[in-house]
Amino acid sequence: MNPTPPSRPPFPATPRSGGGVPRWVGVALLAIALVFLLKAAKTVALPVTVAVMLTFVLAAPVRSLQRAGVPPSLGAALVLIGLLGSLLLFGSTLVTPAAAWWERAPSNLQQLMESLERLRAALPGAGGVDTGGAGAAASTELREQLKTEGMALTRVVLGQFWHFLISAAATFILLYFMLASEHWLVRHTVAALRRRRTRALVLSGIREAQRDIGRFLTTMTMLNIGLGVATGLALHQLGMPNPIMWGTLAAVLNFVFYIGPVLMTAALLLAGITTFVSAGQMLAPAIVFLVLNGIESNLVGPWLMGRRLRLNPVFVFLSVMFWGWVWGMAGALIAVPLLLGLRSVCRRVPRLRLVCVLISDPGAGVLPLAAPRRAEPHGDEACTPR
Repeated sequence: MNPTPPSRPPFPATPRSGGGVPRWVGVALLAIALVFLLKAAKTVALPVTVAVMLTFVLAAPVRSLQRAGVPPSLGAALVLIGLLGSLLLFGSTLVTPAAAWWERAPSNLQQLMESLERLRAALPGAGGVDTGGAGAAASTELREQLKTEGMALTRVVLGQFWHFLISAAATFILLYFMLASEHWLVRHTVAALRRRRTRALVLSGIREAQRDIGRFLTTMTMLNIGLGVATGLALHQLGMPNPIMWGTLAAVLNFVFYIGPVLMTAALLLAGITTFVSAGQMLAPAIVFLVLNGIESNLVGPWLMGRRLRLNPVFVFLSVMFWGWVWGMAGALIAVPLLLGLRSVCRRVPRLRLVCVLISDPGAGVLPLAAPRRAEPHGDEACTPR
């Protein structure tokens, strides 16, 4: 009889809980690494992101020209020439007044210190303590420091300007190629997917993102142009110098939700202090802009946007803060369109449905008083893909 072979000791069982790293830790580390990668790759990632977002918006005019018999390459060139001409015309209103303000910076600083002192003395309850000597000495010291550091500051501004020109040129070149081949890119991307349902979801997601982002940017542009015109006319009535410059600046900064109006109010407050003499005139430009911005953001804006494009204000503010930290002012400008694109993705991924519901408008904002109350989809219904 063959002897029974000795049995081997069993392998120790691998513990299923408590002995390994949870999966969410790896996902969190990957997300953190991705955030810092986006911040470090700003030079490349920002032009690509802006080009993709503008492709969503400008693809419709290129397709319209293509249906009229214009080749996509020529249609993309015509659309970009029109966009570039509009931007140059829009920016020309800021160049001359901004250069004049920059040249008058030392004298404006001295005038600002004196006006602040007059405003402090005009406020009720302000004491009559004479601080004119100290204020004059401080303003003189600041003016001398501004003169000393003027060359270095100018060098930094010029460096940032050339960096902006290079990034803008790269964005426009990439945007042209993407517009000229947008139909080809979408068709081959969808064709590369195997499952028919996945192809349908991807194609509907791309088209919905194009529709939502395009409608949002078009509506915001119309609203901001109206706000800029109203601000310029109101400041002209108040006797504010360069009302066209202030109206243009108000229209541009209003694209940055929450932060832009705050910056515009602060700029108008400082400009009013350096321009006028009485306390009422000093505060009038900032107050007028706050009233106009309140009407636009609480009445006109929600009525034109509709519930489908409204987002949760908390996530809008967080998106502006996050992308502003990652990519600066340019990131803050495209924060809301990126949030709309994220919502389009979350609508089609069952695991991300909760994110879509949280991003969508909870319906607790200020609604237009004159608009009829029609039946509109709630947050969970708005997250159902159409």
